[in-house]
Amino acid sequence: MHETTGITRRKSRMIHVGQVAVGGDAPISVQSMTNTETCDVAATVAQIQRLVAAGADIVRVSIPTMEAAQAFAEIRKAVDVALVTDIHFDYRIALEVAKLGADCLRINPGNIGREDRVRQVVEAARDRGICIRIGVNAGSLEKELQKKYGEPNADALVESALRHMEILERLNFRDYKVSLKASNIAMGVAAYRKMATLTEQPLHLGITEAGALRGGTVKSAIGLGMLLAEGIGDTLRVSLAADPVEEVKVGFEILKSLGLRKKGVNLIACPSCSRQEFDVIATVNALEARLEDIQESIDVAVIGCVVNGPGEAKEVQVGLAGGSPNLLYKDGKPHSKVSNEELVDTLERAVREELKRRAASAPVIPIKALS
Repeated sequence: MHETTGITRRKSRMIHVGQVAVGGDAPISVQSMTNTETCDVAATVAQIQRLVAAGADIVRVSIPTMEAAQAFAEIRKAVDVALVTDIHFDYRIALEVAKLGADCLRINPGNIGREDRVRQVVEAARDRGICIRIGVNAGSLEKELQKKYGEPNADALVESALRHMEILERLNFRDYKVSLKASNIAMGVAAYRKMATLTEQPLHLGITEAGALRGGTVKSAIGLGMLLAEGIGDTLRVSLAADPVEEVKVGFEILKSLGLRKKGVNLIACPSCSRQEFDVIATVNALEARLEDIQESIDVAVIGCVVNGPGEAKEVQVGLAGGSPNLLYKDGKPHSKVSNEELVDTLERAVREELKRRAASAPVIPIKALS
């Protein structure tokens, strides 16, 4: 076990999705999935690039046909991010994308037919250093499990996963991760908790079909937050009926709130009330939009009054406390007065200056030390 801001993470086996380590002591990675038509290469590449700009560590692409597999070849050439190919039933598609540069195959071994077909896919993955993701979903459980349990539940999800895992284990293939997704929070959490006690393979977390942006964010934050706080989970996807970029943003916010990842701006802001000396909500929204490109970790506080403002501003790298006048804080100390008209410009400038200062003071590693 290892400690991360008070959370003891479950010990899991490390695998690699391309250059991204998943499991072990690697940071919990955030992924999303394209929702463009895969055969539209330009649209899919453009969406992947937006996801990467938002911070995505891994991107999944659906490959439903052999035509989509050929399009994937062009997509692979155009982007550098780790790519997971989502495949169901047809082992030939899995063999094709393995040759074309997939970093992971999302394919359930039990659903692709005869033993010889499964073996071909596993050997293709093994030969090319590709991992496999076993993805169990409450909406697509095997018919015999539906009959056995009557309806989807945590035990049914776990039994389905164990069936697929047994096939890979029998073929001596260990580079795989497992997901057990349900739209019902209690079911999904129970399934992951049980699976965490039965295997050391890395777990891919998700509350599937969580809903629209607001509702899906809440469901995902609750379900994933419960598991992450218990140390369960090595990579995650937030499933939203929204722009996939929002999935990445929400995923990082969940991890940042638990202290499990530090990436981008951690914006601390009050909800505002009649004590506010400036329009907190408008200021925060404008500032957040301007700072979306930042990948470095930095804490920024925007508090509208003198009750909590100074205390919060002293705890971050850049802070603003409303008052008469408003005060900008840098590194916990009052720095300058700021008028309401200059708030957003001043805060953005202060954040970027702080990041520039850090970069300039970062130690230079000699070339010999890198060799």
